[in-house]
Amino acid sequence: MKLIIGLGNPGKQYESTRHNVGFMAVDQLSDRLNIPLDRTKFNGLYGIGHISGEKVILLKPLTYMNLSGECIHPLMEYYEVDDDEIVVIYDDLDIPTGKIRLRTKGSAGGHNGIKSMIHHLGTQQFNRVRVGIDRPSNGMTITDYVLGRFTEEEQADIQSAIKQSAEACEKWLTTDFNQVMNEFN
Repeated sequence: MKLIIGLGNPGKQYESTRHNVGFMAVDQLSDRLNIPLDRTKFNGLYGIGHISGEKVILLKPLTYMNLSGECIHPLMEYYEVDDDEIVVIYDDLDIPTGKIRLRTKGSAGGHNGIKSMIHHLGTQQFNRVRVGIDRPSNGMTITDYVLGRFTEEEQADIQSAIKQSAEACEKWLTTDFNQVMNEFN
């Protein structure tokens, strides 16, 4: 069984914001894999499908970013998903807009959604797709920046990164994550 998690904040006011690139990637995977996000449990919106004979769960925690682990951990326990069977997609200020980086472990790096996951899962060892959103250059606070929308100039780059993120996760369904990392990094 594989679990693909997109981090973000629920609600119309947060749609298409920098902090919601994980949600955007899961929405794209939902369309690509024909797995509708039609279930709610553990304060998350998710869907279940089968790809190449393997059960696949797509998840968008509805706990708000800072509490993501409160949704993810109980769902993992309920469906008996191991730490190495998950990929989490989230925004990263330290990567240029439009670039992605895949990792198998690491610290939270200041990301509160990942901090919550590490706290609730009790490990830093889980697969990640980090989507670059860059840092604000105009003196804007980090909070205002991540909760802001992409500029017109950033749209093509971020759409490309979301597409690459979805492609990397789709490839992971049939390939070892280390191979996927080598291909997409």
